[in-house]
Amino acid sequence: MCKVLIRPLKISDAQISWKWRNDPKIWEYTGSIPNDNITPDIELQWIKEVLKRKGEKRFAICIAETGEYIGNAQLTDITTDSAQYHLFIGETSFWGKGIGKQVANLVLEYAFYTLYVKEVYSYFNINNLASIKACEKNGFKFSSKKNNQVMYTCNLDRNE
Repeated sequence: MCKVLIRPLKISDAQISWKWRNDPKIWEYTGSIPNDNITPDIELQWIKEVLKRKGEKRFAICIAETGEYIGNAQLTDITTDSAQYHLFIGETSFWGKGIGKQVANLVLEYAFYTLYVKEVYSYFNINNLASIKACEKNGFKFSSKKNNQVMYTCNLDRNE
């Protein structure tokens, strides 16, 4: 299994991430596909904008050994009570290698012990079994289902 780390997302990451946003395979389970081709300039403007937002923390997922940037994770809608977790592995060659489980753990540690939120929640396409399993292994529990989306929640006592 590849070990990963997370670091703050940087503006220069747009030089890599714009390619991922044009890959339909990546959007298969998200429910939202970009309407237009994403250019490096569009991605750069998007990253500049999201890095300014209050109530959000954005991370780059990197391979620990090489530093290779392979995806994004973020916490959005952050309050003292909760935050929404998102994961996006753009380098599809790293799918199925246990990275989602590692990233979920790292982001949960940050959410609970740095931001002191009480609960983290996430929505998944009901067919995105890999992401659901990765989160379940980190203590997320099924909360609700609506249409083709399921909501899972996790709190600080996740391992009890």
